Amino acid sequence: MIKDIDIIEVSGVLSGEVSAICYDSRKCEKDSLFVAVSGLKLDGHLYIEEAVDRGAKFVVHEKNYSPPPGVTSIMVLNSRAILGVLGKNFYDDPSSRLCLIGVTGTNGKTTVTYLLEAMLKAAGFSVGVLGTVNYRFNNREMTAPHTTPESYELQNIMRIMVDQGVTHVVMEVSSHAVDLRRVDECSFDMGIFTNLSQDHLDYHKTLESYFQAKKRFFAEILPAGKKTYAHRMILNGDDPWGRRIADEVGPVVPYRTFCIEKRCDMTAERYAFSLEGTRADINTGGSRFAIFSPLIGKFNLYNILASVTAASLVGVPERFIRSGLENLRNVPGRLEKVSVTGEPEVFVDYAHTEDALKRVLQNLAPFKKGRIITVFGCGGDRDRGKRPLMGKAAVTWSDLAILTSDNPRTEEPLSIIEQIEKGMGGNSTRKLLPGKLKKNGNEKGYVVIPDRREAIKKAIALADSSDIILIAGKGHEDYQIIGEKRIPFDDRHVAREALNKRRRTEH
Repeated sequence: MIKDIDIIEVSGVLSGEVSAICYDSRKCEKDSLFVAVSGLKLDGHLYIEEAVDRGAKFVVHEKNYSPPPGVTSIMVLNSRAILGVLGKNFYDDPSSRLCLIGVTGTNGKTTVTYLLEAMLKAAGFSVGVLGTVNYRFNNREMTAPHTTPESYELQNIMRIMVDQGVTHVVMEVSSHAVDLRRVDECSFDMGIFTNLSQDHLDYHKTLESYFQAKKRFFAEILPAGKKTYAHRMILNGDDPWGRRIADEVGPVVPYRTFCIEKRCDMTAERYAFSLEGTRADINTGGSRFAIFSPLIGKFNLYNILASVTAASLVGVPERFIRSGLENLRNVPGRLEKVSVTGEPEVFVDYAHTEDALKRVLQNLAPFKKGRIITVFGCGGDRDRGKRPLMGKAAVTWSDLAILTSDNPRTEEPLSIIEQIEKGMGGNSTRKLLPGKLKKNGNEKGYVVIPDRREAIKKAIALADSSDIILIAGKGHEDYQIIGEKRIPFDDRHVAREALNKRRRTEH
C-alpha cells in the first residue's frame, strides 16, 4: 500500500491488511485506511476521530495528529496526491493494463470521447468512457458527479473495467482534475488537446494559470505513463494554445496535429456542412479518405479530426473510422436536435462559455432561413468574468436573445442576469417586453425572462417554422440547481413539451 509514498513520519506499526480506502469518514469500515484530505470546502483532518470510531486502523495525514493505541498514523506532505498513489496500489495499477486516452480542452471533450468510443467499438474493442455525461462500459452506466472522478474512485472504476474485459478507455480530463491531482497516477497512452478559451477563472484566476493546468497534463502526467506509442500528444494546430503546447512540450513528448485552416499531420479538405451532417476529405499526409458524420458545424469537424487522429494512431482501420462516424447520430446535449420536420429547428447545447456559444451560433448561421433565437443564462457561483462576454456573443450572433437563468445556485438570478447584460449593450438593446413580442416578428435585441421554463416556452411560441432556436448552457443536464436544491429540469424535455403544445394549437 505504501509503495512509492514519501513518508515524513510514522506512529504505530506498518504491518496489517487494509480492507478499504476512504477519504469520507462516513464510509470508513473496520480495518480501513482513512486519508485526511484538505478539501476546497471541508478539511478531512477534522474527521479523523470519526473515521477511527468507524473502524479505520490506518490514517494518512499532512497535519499534526497523535493516534490512539492500535491505530497507525502516516504523515505525508500532500494527502491529496497520496490518495491517488494508494488507490493505484490498492487496485494493482489498472491503467497499466488499458489503452488509456485522455481528452482535455475547454470545449469538445465530451463529443471527442463519444466519437472515439464509436470508432473503437466499430473496430471490435471493448470500450469504457469516463466523462461529463456519465461513466460507462459494457452497457453499464454510472452517474458522473465530476467530469473526471476523484483519484481513488478513478482507480476503482478502472479496476472494474479491467476485470470485465475492457481494453480501451477514453477519459475527459478537466483542468480541475489535473490541478487536484486526480489523474497523476494514471498511465495514459496519449492525450488530446481540443482548444482553450476563458472558463473556470473562478478557480484558476487567470487564463495563463488555466493553460498551465492543461499543459501540466501533457508535460508531466502523460510522459510519466511510460507507454510506447510513437505520438503521445494530439494537438489542435489551428489553436494558438495548442501550438504553444507543441512548442513548449513537443521537443520532449512526440505529437501529431490536426487542422482545418492550416496544413498539418491530419487536415480536413473540401468540407461541407448541412443540417443533415458534415462531409469532408481527410488528408493524413500519406492517404486521403472521405468521411460523413451526422454531427454538424465546423467546431464538430475539429472534434472529428481529433478523434480520427487518435483512432488511427491506436490502429483502427479507415473503414471502422468511417462507420463509427456515420453511426454516431448525436451526442447528448451537444447541438442535439429536439424538433422534427415542419417545426422550428430547435437545438440544445452545453455551450457555457463565450467561445462555445459564439462557435455554435456561427455554425448555425449558414443554415438560417428566418431568425436565430437564443435562450441562455450563466451559472451561479462560477466564473463571473465570462458573463458579459457571453452576453455580447449572444446579441452579436442572434436575432433575438432570451436571457434567463441557468443554474443560479446560491446567487440571486437577477444579479447574474444584470452582469450578463453589461455585455449586451445595457438597456439600449433591451427594448422589448416579453408580453409584447409577436410570433413571426422582426424584433432585434434581447428580453429577460428569469424563469427558464417560461423562457424556453416563449422562444418556441414566438418562432416561425423557418427559425432556428438554440437553448444553450445546460445541454445534457437533467436538473437545475437553485439555492442548495437540485430540481428535475431537462431543456430537451421542456422544449419537446412546448413543441407538442405548439403542434396541438396549430392543428
